[in-house]
Amino acid sequence: MRAKFQVASVSRFADFVGVGVNLRPVIGDSEENKQFWKYTPEGKFEVTITNPNAVDFFEVGEEYYLDFTKATI
Repeated sequence: MRAKFQVASVSRFADFVGVGVNLRPVIGDSEENKQFWKYTPEGKFEVTITNPNAVDFFEVGEEYYLDFTKATI
């Protein structure tokens, strides 16, 4: 399953190397976004990243695809 989210905020932590990233579903400002918004009109995804190679990956206002694959044991 694929979702499309936009970064709402990135928070840097003073007490350790890492960032908190808050993403929200995209809104219908393009035809593609209208299709994603139709099925995911509300929600949020929050993650804390401490990998030094990944802390600068997310940018506020940019859109990202989130791909979900069921994990098997």
